[in-house]
Amino acid sequence: MIRAAIGLGSNLGNRARHIGDAVGALSGLGSLVAVSSLYETAPVGGAEQGPYINAVAILDTDLPVRELLKRCLEIEKEHGRERRERWGPRTLDLDVLLYGEQIVAVPDLTVPHPRIAERRFVLEPLLEIWPDAVLPDGTPISGFRAGVADQEVHKLDTVVPDRRTSVAVLVVVTLAVLVIWWLGDLLL
Repeated sequence: MIRAAIGLGSNLGNRARHIGDAVGALSGLGSLVAVSSLYETAPVGGAEQGPYINAVAILDTDLPVRELLKRCLEIEKEHGRERRERWGPRTLDLDVLLYGEQIVAVPDLTVPHPRIAERRFVLEPLLEIWPDAVLPDGTPISGFRAGVADQEVHKLDTVVPDRRTSVAVLVVVTLAVLVIWWLGDLLL
């Protein structure tokens, strides 16, 4: 198994839901080790657009890195991702940030992610769940925080939603309504 870090981002539609659904899909690609909190951030580069919600998931996987990227792109497409412009708005963005101790440099994939050290919206969630993460050369990722301290990132109080949580809430609310109805009928 290889430990991979996947960056998640969304700034269109129900951003938190897109992230939550993507986390659920990622869990089918290996063993989900950890998922960060959600962070709201301003867009970087590209056209004028709304704020993003970002997170990072840590996954232990047997998939080769190119297959992992392929599956991440399929998950993006399943969630309505359209690649119209670089750094443009998107329903979902999944980036392979780290893949074990491997360095990959091919036309459609660079790992470690080439801008990992420049983006606080990647560093904060990554270091929240993997504080001792290092680059393949042994450089601690935590050392990059100072260089991005001026970038605004707001940790949200909400957790990454998933369908199981939504179903559980629906069941609890339904049961509560039934109990109240039953008690009201019993007391009247």
